[in-house]
Amino acid sequence: MSVISVPEDFNEESLYVDLRSIVRRSLYLKCEGFNFAGSIKLKAATEMVTAAERDGLLRPGSVLVESSSGNLGVALSVIAASRGHRFLCVTDSRCNLSTRRMMEALGSRVHVIAEPDPVGGFLGARIAHVRALCDSDDRYVWLNQYANPGNWRAHYRRTAPAIARQFPGLDVLFVGAGTTGTLMGCARYFRQWRRRVRVVAVDSVGSVTFGGPPARRMIPGLGTSVRPPLLDESYVDDVVHVEEADTIRACHRLARNGFLFGGSTGTVVSGAAEWLSRYDAGGLTAVAVAPDLGERYLDTVYQTNWLQDLYGDDVLGSDELTAGSRSA
Repeated sequence: MSVISVPEDFNEESLYVDLRSIVRRSLYLKCEGFNFAGSIKLKAATEMVTAAERDGLLRPGSVLVESSSGNLGVALSVIAASRGHRFLCVTDSRCNLSTRRMMEALGSRVHVIAEPDPVGGFLGARIAHVRALCDSDDRYVWLNQYANPGNWRAHYRRTAPAIARQFPGLDVLFVGAGTTGTLMGCARYFRQWRRRVRVVAVDSVGSVTFGGPPARRMIPGLGTSVRPPLLDESYVDDVVHVEEADTIRACHRLARNGFLFGGSTGTVVSGAAEWLSRYDAGGLTAVAVAPDLGERYLDTVYQTNWLQDLYGDDVLGSDELTAGSRSA
């Protein structure tokens, strides 16, 4: 049976799931979905908005605008509503309907991009839309999560130190690569820590982040069609690419063991399990970061018709958590 470790003075930084019985390797999952935004993106949203306020970029009448596949949009909706700002999220057709409705319920506006850019894909089209809005109206303030140092600083200041406190003997850390804010913040922190920690990035097959060829990606969260400006590969020790079918199998296997996580978490767990199966002889202390929970994916990752239409009838036919993943 998997074990949830919850200290008596519980806070969101303290919750880990022991996945040994699921992945058959020693792996602890840091759960980041237990906050009002439901994902790790609340940290970056808070850091970036606070900096924009401090630097005078947000003035009376300003409208925050950001491109997001979903989770950051929800996090910025929470922050904007709590601080009296207006917010417009530019997303695309892959964003879960429940996520769009959540942003709107929090008072945000949502623009959905229906057609990808021929070169930059949906991300390129979203960014072009944001830039057009900012060029047409100076009330719009673009935080630009893809290049904003507040994105990685949030995790340098909070996520990585929390892991270090909980696991002073940490050997390897698995972090999903989207904007690479979490990855870069954690990697920078552990590069200067008192002991060597191997940082492994987990990316989706079809993402161009680490130089791979672009391909269709239907699960939002990790991967990108435009190389993130925040990324500095010198801080990354290894990269694992995960097929979306393996992401789905990982999510369903976790759910069958009582843990409903999102697609990003399924990708990270699948990649971590594959890497550990190759390199861990049984003595490593390993942690993976779970960005969100699974409720927003009930109509996609956990919906049979959606899965069969995109991935075929046998996408859930294998119980092998790591089948099909490959190291870069």
